Amino acid sequence: MFDVQTIETSSLGDRSYLIDDGEVAVVIDPQRDIDRVLDLVARRGVRVTHVLETHVHNDYVTGGPELARETGAAYVLPSGSDAELDHVAVSDGEVIAAGRLRLTALHTPGHTHHHVSYALADGDGDGDVQAVFTGGSMLYGATGRTDLVSPEVTDELTHAQYHSVRRLARELPAEAQVFPTHGFGSFCSATPTSGTSSTIGEQAKVNPALTQAEQEYVDTLLAGLDAFPAYYARMAPINRRGPAPVDLSMPEKVDPAGLRRRIEAGEWVVDLRERTAFAAGHLTDAMNVELGTNFVTYLGWLYRYGEPLTLIGESEEQVAEARRELVRIGVDELAGAAIGDVESLADGQPLRSYPVSDFAGLAEAMERGPVQVLDARRNDERADGFVRGSQHIPLHELADRLDEVPQGEVWVYCGSGYRASIAASVLDRPGRSVVLVNDSYESAGKAGLEDA
Repeated sequence: MFDVQTIETSSLGDRSYLIDDGEVAVVIDPQRDIDRVLDLVARRGVRVTHVLETHVHNDYVTGGPELARETGAAYVLPSGSDAELDHVAVSDGEVIAAGRLRLTALHTPGHTHHHVSYALADGDGDGDVQAVFTGGSMLYGATGRTDLVSPEVTDELTHAQYHSVRRLARELPAEAQVFPTHGFGSFCSATPTSGTSSTIGEQAKVNPALTQAEQEYVDTLLAGLDAFPAYYARMAPINRRGPAPVDLSMPEKVDPAGLRRRIEAGEWVVDLRERTAFAAGHLTDAMNVELGTNFVTYLGWLYRYGEPLTLIGESEEQVAEARRELVRIGVDELAGAAIGDVESLADGQPLRSYPVSDFAGLAEAMERGPVQVLDARRNDERADGFVRGSQHIPLHELADRLDEVPQGEVWVYCGSGYRASIAASVLDRPGRSVVLVNDSYESAGKAGLEDA
């Protein structure tokens, strides 16, 4: 028998896996902060012999090479990955033996050309496949997106994805457990996923690649693709070269005077506090990206790599968590961190603030007269409905389109309040007035504001 341990990275919507037979272990698709994996290995009391990648990742910097070095394991990538670092290339049908574990590589192109899945069997058993690690191929009720390599090959990869998922369903037993890497909120999923566990047989009933005709699947997937985080373009090149060893040390502390100099110089200064606390009082020209599940995705999407980045945190623990999140997407160099309450960090300078409301409050304001409203959601969300009369600028486009937002009071909303809070902090500058709609978009319809 074998045991599968899941290592969740909810902020990126991904999972890594540790599989062991009680003595020997294999790790699949590890994140860059490998201390989590090493702690689990120590608790399990096992020896890692192989670190496997299903593909060269586009959404995070891998911890695979460093984990392999630390454990003395073989680092395995699919053939055709074009990786420049030392690795073992595995091709379709090859079997990786680790103790009693037998993992067969199955070429499942679609998410990338070289993508493989790993079918797991017990070498001491009857040889039947008991689980499959599907990376960005078969997800729970969905498949991995196919547009991350190049627009020129997206159609080709979408057809390939359809056939790859069908291959898994055709060749593997219905009771085999499915363990994907993506699909738990990751932008690597082509469409929303459902559930936290599944089998091949269950996917045969719900996965679009298994319930739709090929062209219907292709057309539906392509129609559903929207923007993905800008930092994705940087991930695969880093992973092919091999990332530097991870550094989770605390950045240099910045005093209030140094913090003000950085803001005045136009550097990136990001306040990690909860969105309503930021709204109640913050430093002029600081950006608010609340530390939470979506922090790394949206800061990574907006940040210009290589520019000085200083964090404002209420505690060292908060800054350390933010640093861990950022190294996962290759933001390794932090210019510093200012830690403490915002009044002390202001060093006598006046704080800015702006009101926080909800969709019911917006409805009341619209009853009193014309209101400028900004929708910070993505295009696909906008297509399903929006607040009537609202202007639409997706958050990731806002910094380059600020001149399109009229002067005067602007109410900002998104799907939950999270992205709206970032947008509000970008808009909140001397001479401009902003109101944060900190509410779920579902409430817009209840307040009678929605125009489909």
